[in-house]
Amino acid sequence: MTLDASWFTEIAPGEGIALSLRGARKLHAEQTPFQTIEIYETETFGTLMVIDGCVMLTDRDNFVYHEMLVHPALFSHAAPRDVLIVGGGDCGTLREVLRHPEVASVVQAEMDERVTRLAEQYFPELCAANADARARFYFGDGIQWVKAAPAASLDVILIDSTDPVGAAEGLFAAPFYAECLRALRTDGLMAQQSESPLLHAQLIRNMHTEFRQVGFSDVKTLTFPQVTYPSGWWSATLARKQGEIAGFRRLDAENRLFPTRYYNAAIHAAAFALPTFLRDALFR
Repeated sequence: MTLDASWFTEIAPGEGIALSLRGARKLHAEQTPFQTIEIYETETFGTLMVIDGCVMLTDRDNFVYHEMLVHPALFSHAAPRDVLIVGGGDCGTLREVLRHPEVASVVQAEMDERVTRLAEQYFPELCAANADARARFYFGDGIQWVKAAPAASLDVILIDSTDPVGAAEGLFAAPFYAECLRALRTDGLMAQQSESPLLHAQLIRNMHTEFRQVGFSDVKTLTFPQVTYPSGWWSATLARKQGEIAGFRRLDAENRLFPTRYYNAAIHAAAFALPTFLRDALFR
């Protein structure tokens, strides 16, 4: 089958897979100092943001990713007050963090301000909490922000980054993890998007190894469906500074005072159950 020009197609040649979305009409394109950003309107997935040819988010399925990066981490912490988001320029992760009433402050450290400005224009629902008094925006290098952060000043760090290539490669490395460990309080934890379990199991294994090498006491990976990312299946990896990632504030999750479309307490518990091939890859 040959696709006509109305289809947007992302090809991942290294993985031998491609994704196409029908009826893609380009609304905007620009080259920033960091990357190429494109915005499309699609027939069945709504508005689409593409960075350097890769799908970042769509109207239709972004809620799964944002909820599963944020809520398992925050409900696994006893009292998440001070939160850092590295990346997350579309502000969907920020919105989900700010749904938690116990959060007192959130910094979003995003390298490319244009991602946020375009999200405000084309994905306004994701940016609905941007004016919240608890939120602060830093447009610059998130790695440097963490290096400059006072020791033991954060409860949760969320890494909402692009794939581990180019500028984002340093976010998947032991020196950065060591700085995150230093910036976290004793009971702190971090959560990082960790790519496809099916296509990138070795990357996830490397993350587990490096988190532990720098001193995190426990590391666990959860998985969730993500239709418009390569393989349609994605993951987040959590690391706790001290103690185990065991249990979560189940009653708070069950009785949360905000709506979710994917996350709930049962999903939280089930998401950490890993298929045999991934368990073998991580713990062999």
